Amino acid sequence: MSVSSTIIIILLSVGCVQGLIYGGILLRSSENNKLANRILATILFFLSYRLLVQILRLFGLGRYDGWYYVMLDFSWIHGPLLYFYVKAHLTNNFKFKRNDLVHLIPFAIQVAFSIFVRLQNLYWEGTRESLSWLGYWGYVVWMNLSTIYFVASILIILYATKAQRLIKVKNRGETISNGSLNWLKKVLLAFKVYFIVVLCILIVDLIVINKAAFTSYFYFTQFYYYPFFIGISGLTYWLGIEGYRRKDSKYLRAKIPNDELAQLTMIANDLNATMEENKWFKDPELTLGSLAANMKIKPYLLTKCLNTVIQKKFADYINELRVKELQSLLQQPKNKKYTLLSLAFEAGFNSKSSFNRAVKKHLGVSPSELRTSF
Repeated sequence: MSVSSTIIIILLSVGCVQGLIYGGILLRSSENNKLANRILATILFFLSYRLLVQILRLFGLGRYDGWYYVMLDFSWIHGPLLYFYVKAHLTNNFKFKRNDLVHLIPFAIQVAFSIFVRLQNLYWEGTRESLSWLGYWGYVVWMNLSTIYFVASILIILYATKAQRLIKVKNRGETISNGSLNWLKKVLLAFKVYFIVVLCILIVDLIVINKAAFTSYFYFTQFYYYPFFIGISGLTYWLGIEGYRRKDSKYLRAKIPNDELAQLTMIANDLNATMEENKWFKDPELTLGSLAANMKIKPYLLTKCLNTVIQKKFADYINELRVKELQSLLQQPKNKKYTLLSLAFEAGFNSKSSFNRAVKKHLGVSPSELRTSF
């Protein structure tokens, strides 16, 4: 086995094993989001299975031998499962209904056609005439073209878009917590962008590269084939870790009456305006109680406003303002003579550790990187 094949096997195995491990953990989860976690486990199992198929092929198994007839592709189910995963999180007491089965039709077609195409090997005698018209062209379309990946990419893009619309509809009704939505949005965006790129490469390869080379189109000999599966391995690895970390996250929140929502929205507007004007966040001893006293409102109303309208915890809200203030201070030439930590204290941070955590969380960079960017 070549060095490159060994490296590919290792990279694919990392995602495959990760998906199987976290899929098993999520499948046995009995806490919050039980159904959603099981759907995510199913996604991980299907992705891991596809990686395992490719690993076995690199070992010489699964291509025109005894393994060939069980190495079916299940990629057309990934899109619907992503949609169901999001829907299970955003729907109270979500249960599968009969009309949900329509989303599994592409998957049923894929399995049926895969079995049909593989059965053609039982009749193949080395000539086109040994197969029926449907058997021959079915084999050409299924095995000699990238039909499976075209359809799978389109389905994932469509269902990711459908799930994104579901999030917007639910969020408009004030039934979900926007802070918790970041995870779901990242999942959908990652899959959508990745498979848009895959689809574009497939189209360019089919129309441009293949035609220019005047060769027969045989998708699994193309240069992008293994990078594609390495990308799938990366998605599986990331999805397993992050899905496990958020297996008990709460996405739904109680419906707020319109009059109460109006009151909380007004408090949110006042809070943002007074922070802009008075910069109370620069007080290192600021607490939720003292802030509520400054605004002359009850602390529980401020807490509810932060949770439902602004959708941030008190500490995150204040630290985000402090980070923005620090960025403003760094942009001023007169402050170049001061240390970063002294400017952080000026912005309202009361310790180096809280400052470091806030910069990393809200900007995604280290404090040293923040300084060099100005």
